[in-house]
Amino acid sequence: MLTQSYNPDVLTCLANLSNDEVFTPPSIVNQMLDLLPPEIWRDKNATFLDPATKTGVFLREIAKRLMVGLEKEIPDQQKRINHIFTKQLYAIAITDMTALLARRSVYCSKKANGKYSVTEGFDSPEGNILFKRVIHDGKASVVNIAARVCTNMTVTKRWKAMPISSFTRTNPRRFSK
Repeated sequence: MLTQSYNPDVLTCLANLSNDEVFTPPSIVNQMLDLLPPEIWRDKNATFLDPATKTGVFLREIAKRLMVGLEKEIPDQQKRINHIFTKQLYAIAITDMTALLARRSVYCSKKANGKYSVTEGFDSPEGNILFKRVIHDGKASVVNIAARVCTNMTVTKRWKAMPISSFTRTNPRRFSK
Protein backbone atom coordinates (compact mmCIF):
# COMPACT_ATOMS: atom_id res chain seq x y z
CA MET A 1 0.00 0.00 0.00
CA LEU A 2 1.29 3.44 -0.99
CA THR A 3 1.27 5.82 1.97
CA GLN A 4 3.00 8.80 0.39
CA SER A 5 2.06 10.45 -2.87
CA TYR A 6 4.67 11.92 -5.15
CA ASN A 7 3.96 15.52 -6.11
CA PRO A 8 6.82 16.74 -8.32
CA ASP A 9 7.70 20.41 -8.65
CA VAL A 10 7.01 21.37 -12.27
CA LEU A 11 10.16 23.49 -12.34
CA THR A 12 12.23 20.45 -11.32
CA CYS A 13 10.64 18.53 -14.19
CA LEU A 14 11.47 21.33 -16.64
CA ALA A 15 15.07 21.43 -15.43
CA ASN A 16 15.41 17.75 -16.33
CA LEU A 17 14.22 18.22 -19.93
CA SER A 18 16.77 18.13 -22.68
CA ASN A 19 16.63 21.18 -24.96
CA ASP A 20 18.54 24.27 -26.01
CA GLU A 21 17.84 26.17 -22.80
CA VAL A 22 19.28 25.19 -19.44
CA PHE A 23 16.75 25.42 -16.62
CA THR A 24 18.14 25.58 -13.10
CA PRO A 25 16.49 23.05 -10.79
CA PRO A 26 14.98 24.40 -7.55
CA SER A 27 17.40 22.29 -5.47
CA ILE A 28 20.40 24.07 -7.03
CA VAL A 29 18.73 27.47 -6.67
CA ASN A 30 18.19 26.84 -2.97
CA GLN A 31 21.78 25.73 -2.49
CA MET A 32 22.90 28.97 -4.14
CA LEU A 33 20.52 31.09 -2.04
CA ASP A 34 21.80 29.36 1.10
CA LEU A 35 25.17 31.04 0.38
CA LEU A 36 23.67 34.49 0.97
CA PRO A 37 23.65 36.03 4.47
CA PRO A 38 20.45 35.01 6.33
CA GLU A 39 19.64 38.60 7.33
CA ILE A 40 18.98 39.49 3.69
CA TRP A 41 15.61 37.72 3.93
CA ARG A 42 14.55 40.16 6.67
CA ASP A 43 15.52 43.29 4.71
CA LYS A 44 12.45 44.86 3.12
CA ASN A 45 14.69 47.17 1.07
CA ALA A 46 16.74 44.40 -0.57
CA THR A 47 16.08 44.02 -4.29
CA PHE A 48 16.77 41.03 -6.49
CA LEU A 49 17.22 40.88 -10.26
CA ASP A 50 17.24 37.71 -12.33
CA PRO A 51 18.82 39.05 -15.55
CA ALA A 52 18.10 35.92 -17.63
CA THR A 53 15.00 34.36 -16.15
CA LYS A 54 13.48 31.32 -17.77
CA THR A 55 11.15 29.59 -15.33
CA GLY A 56 11.19 32.18 -12.56
CA VAL A 57 12.56 29.62 -10.11
CA PHE A 58 15.05 32.08 -8.57
CA LEU A 59 12.31 34.66 -7.94
CA ARG A 60 9.92 32.01 -6.61
CA GLU A 61 12.45 30.67 -4.11
CA ILE A 62 13.53 34.19 -3.08
CA ALA A 63 9.87 35.12 -2.55
CA LYS A 64 9.38 32.09 -0.27
CA ARG A 65 12.30 33.17 1.89
CA LEU A 66 11.18 36.80 2.00
CA MET A 67 7.65 35.73 2.97
CA VAL A 68 9.06 34.10 6.10
CA GLY A 69 11.75 36.71 6.81
CA LEU A 70 9.44 39.73 6.55
CA GLU A 71 6.55 38.21 8.50
CA LYS A 72 7.26 40.22 11.68
CA GLU A 73 7.85 43.50 9.85
CA ILE A 74 4.86 43.15 7.50
CA PRO A 75 2.41 40.89 9.37
CA ASP A 76 -0.47 41.20 6.90
CA GLN A 77 0.12 38.42 4.35
CA GLN A 78 -1.38 40.22 1.32
CA LYS A 79 0.53 43.44 2.06
CA ARG A 80 3.71 41.38 2.41
CA ILE A 81 3.06 39.63 -0.93
CA ASN A 82 2.36 42.96 -2.64
CA HIS A 83 5.51 44.51 -1.19
CA ILE A 84 7.78 41.61 -2.13
CA PHE A 85 6.52 41.21 -5.69
CA THR A 86 6.28 44.91 -6.56
CA LYS A 87 9.29 46.34 -4.74
CA GLN A 88 11.84 43.54 -4.34
CA LEU A 89 11.70 41.06 -7.23
CA TYR A 90 12.67 41.90 -10.83
CA ALA A 91 13.51 39.80 -13.86
CA ILE A 92 14.47 40.09 -17.48
CA ALA A 93 13.23 37.15 -19.50
CA ILE A 94 15.25 35.72 -22.36
CA THR A 95 12.23 35.07 -24.62
CA ASP A 96 8.57 35.95 -24.75
CA MET A 97 7.74 32.34 -23.80
CA THR A 98 10.03 32.33 -20.76
CA ALA A 99 8.51 35.62 -19.60
CA LEU A 100 5.09 33.95 -19.62
CA LEU A 101 6.45 30.88 -17.87
CA ALA A 102 8.15 32.98 -15.20
CA ARG A 103 5.01 35.05 -14.60
CA ARG A 104 2.97 31.88 -14.14
CA SER A 105 5.39 30.41 -11.63
CA VAL A 106 5.95 33.68 -9.72
CA TYR A 107 2.56 35.42 -9.86
CA CYS A 108 0.54 32.20 -10.38
CA SER A 109 -1.05 33.92 -13.35
CA LYS A 110 -0.30 34.70 -16.99
CA LYS A 111 -0.70 38.37 -16.14
CA ALA A 112 0.74 40.05 -13.06
CA ASN A 113 -2.43 42.12 -12.76
CA GLY A 114 -4.73 39.25 -13.71
CA LYS A 115 -7.73 37.89 -11.85
CA TYR A 116 -5.77 34.93 -10.43
CA SER A 117 -2.51 36.72 -9.61
CA VAL A 118 -1.32 36.35 -6.03
CA THR A 119 -0.36 40.01 -5.93
CA GLU A 120 -2.65 43.02 -6.18
CA GLY A 121 0.08 45.57 -6.75
CA PHE A 122 0.53 45.81 -10.51
CA ASP A 123 -1.20 47.93 -13.14
CA SER A 124 0.57 46.20 -16.04
CA PRO A 125 0.26 42.56 -17.11
CA GLU A 126 4.07 42.21 -17.18
CA GLY A 127 4.63 43.09 -13.54
CA ASN A 128 8.36 43.12 -12.87
CA ILE A 129 9.12 40.26 -15.27
CA LEU A 130 9.97 41.95 -18.53
CA PHE A 131 10.91 40.86 -22.00
CA LYS A 132 11.88 43.22 -24.76
CA ARG A 133 13.03 41.95 -28.12
CA VAL A 134 16.44 43.46 -28.79
CA ILE A 135 18.18 43.32 -32.14
CA HIS A 136 21.79 42.31 -31.61
CA ASP A 137 23.96 44.62 -33.69
CA GLY A 138 27.34 43.28 -32.67
CA LYS A 139 27.80 46.13 -30.22
CA ALA A 140 25.16 45.00 -27.75
CA SER A 141 26.45 43.42 -24.59
CA VAL A 142 24.44 41.72 -21.87
CA VAL A 143 24.88 44.83 -19.71
CA ASN A 144 23.59 47.15 -22.46
CA ILE A 145 20.62 44.90 -23.18
CA ALA A 146 19.76 44.69 -19.48
CA ALA A 147 20.06 48.46 -19.17
CA ARG A 148 17.66 48.95 -22.10
CA VAL A 149 15.11 46.62 -20.54
CA CYS A 150 15.55 48.06 -17.04
CA THR A 151 14.65 51.54 -18.24
CA ASN A 152 11.03 50.37 -18.06
CA MET A 153 11.35 49.52 -14.37
CA THR A 154 10.57 52.02 -11.66
CA VAL A 155 13.52 51.75 -9.32
CA THR A 156 14.19 54.27 -6.60
CA LYS A 157 17.64 53.08 -5.60
CA ARG A 158 20.77 51.75 -7.25
CA TRP A 159 21.16 48.03 -7.84
CA LYS A 160 23.74 46.30 -5.69
CA ALA A 161 25.81 43.81 -7.61
CA MET A 162 26.01 40.38 -6.03
CA PRO A 163 29.32 38.54 -6.20
CA ILE A 164 29.06 36.18 -9.13
CA SER A 165 31.80 33.81 -8.07
CA SER A 166 29.17 31.43 -6.70
CA PHE A 167 27.07 31.69 -9.84
CA THR A 168 29.65 30.96 -12.51
CA ARG A 169 29.42 27.77 -14.53
CA THR A 170 30.82 24.91 -12.54
CA ASN A 171 30.47 21.20 -12.53
CA PRO A 172 26.79 20.54 -11.64
CA ARG A 173 27.88 17.59 -9.53
CA ARG A 174 29.50 20.05 -7.16
CA PHE A 175 26.03 20.92 -5.91
CA SER A 176 24.63 17.41 -5.68
CA LYS A 177 24.25 15.70 -2.33
